[in-house]
Amino acid sequence: MDLQGIIDFVQFQGTSLAVNLVAALAIFVVGRWVVKLLHSLSIKAMQRGKLDPLLIKFLGNILYALLMVFVVLAAISQVGIQTTSLIAVIGAAGLAVGLALQGSLANFAAGVLVIIFRPYKIGDYVEAGGVAGTIDDVQIFTTELKTADNRKIIVPNGQMMNGAITNYSSHDTRRVDLVVGVGYDDDIDVVRRVLESVVADDPRVLADPAPNIRMSAMGDSSVSWIVRPWVEAADYWDVYWEMTEEIKRRFDAEGISIPFPQRDVHVYHHPEKDGEASLER
Repeated sequence: MDLQGIIDFVQFQGTSLAVNLVAALAIFVVGRWVVKLLHSLSIKAMQRGKLDPLLIKFLGNILYALLMVFVVLAAISQVGIQTTSLIAVIGAAGLAVGLALQGSLANFAAGVLVIIFRPYKIGDYVEAGGVAGTIDDVQIFTTELKTADNRKIIVPNGQMMNGAITNYSSHDTRRVDLVVGVGYDDDIDVVRRVLESVVADDPRVLADPAPNIRMSAMGDSSVSWIVRPWVEAADYWDVYWEMTEEIKRRFDAEGISIPFPQRDVHVYHHPEKDGEASLER
């Protein structure tokens, strides 16, 4: 092949490569747009099917990742790289990476378990993995929580599923547990009447199960009473705080004391030891 032939070959190959690169880029850009469209349509379809929001987000993330892998392979194939060999190489590399990233695979498996067993869902307030907050999102490998002071906490799914999970939103109702201390000189019947009145006057308290008001213990300096009304889960903290304040107001109005811890100290004087101390001085 003469010099002109080499030049023509290089120009042809360069032009062909440039065209393929532009086509690959177009496939990637258009494919990414199509993937986002399909992802959006699938989310809307699952929402119309009234699937659990947790399941919708999890499946949506997986679908988006799989479609993007298909788009990338299509773009690479357009450049001229054999995707069959590439997939084999990726598979072998994936096995090695998988062994090195066992923690990530465990987090993925834990995410699947969350979807299957549903220990919590979007919007639930939970304590798990050493943190507490409202479930905001469940990704393929992690769970996002929002704390009461509006902080975002990202926890690996494996950590969330590796211990006890306390779900405060699982049931529609919760029991408010209050402990009130009164003085030994206060009339038991009056205390009971006041506590029952406070509970009865709050419209958020449920009639079934019935509230439980009992004298529970006689301590060193006070008599302890338990006040346990049932409320809707959404009303729990409002009832807890406002009922505590109202009990204090009613006790003040009725002259019921809330004693402070106190201790009697007895001082004994020994005449002989007092005299010895004076001589030593």
